[in-house]
Amino acid sequence: MEQFTKILTSNFTSNALITAFVVVGIVCWVAAWLSTHVFRGKIHSSAIAIAAGLLLAWLGGELTGGKKGLSDITLFSGIALMGGGMFRDFAIIATAFGVKLDELKKAGLAGALALVVSTVLSFYLGAMVAWAFGYTDAVSMATIGGGAVTFIVGPVTGAALGASSDVIALSIAAGVIKSIAIMIVTPLVAKPAGLNSPAAAIVYGGLMGSTSGVAAGLAATDPKLVPYGAMTATFYTGLGCLLAPSALYLSLSPFF
Repeated sequence: MEQFTKILTSNFTSNALITAFVVVGIVCWVAAWLSTHVFRGKIHSSAIAIAAGLLLAWLGGELTGGKKGLSDITLFSGIALMGGGMFRDFAIIATAFGVKLDELKKAGLAGALALVVSTVLSFYLGAMVAWAFGYTDAVSMATIGGGAVTFIVGPVTGAALGASSDVIALSIAAGVIKSIAIMIVTPLVAKPAGLNSPAAAIVYGGLMGSTSGVAAGLAATDPKLVPYGAMTATFYTGLGCLLAPSALYLSLSPFF
């Protein structure tokens, strides 16, 4: 039995990325079961899976004293690659392939306005919250404001402006909380908000911005709407990465 365990562990370790996919698949399956049978569809499985992932990351850090969460455990080292920027960006871009251009054109001006207004508003709201909690320099405010845009924009902004690691961590946390909130709230507000067409999903994606949050929330509402919301949410992330460390930061620097 001990020999069998060693062989099994060795195979899992030497095929770390495959092991990572298996682990994430199991977590997602359990989350889907909980969403369906325990929460009766009121909380989307993606929100449960993200919460479980954060818990496992904390547990991995506690057990190993490392800084990469569960991937610091040798058996789960492939999660560091699977959770890296390459697969993240691939997943975000892949959502756009289900879009029909005719539907995209219908929301043209409204979608564009939603993108710009929401990006700027989210940034300044995040920056003001940061200021209220004592982060009064422009770099920290811009970084946390970027996190309020999305959890990708925050660290991009922080890295560009030279923010400290704790501020960058806060920006990521702000974006993750926003993402989970969107996942949970979207199915609840979809009907009264008229979120029932591709055009509405395009505008909604531009307003909310979090690709993961919008995709999961729309999946719980109507899976056919996911590519449309994710399309503008992806643009939202790109717009935030462009504006937050440049024009939006410069708008703060004369005053803070």
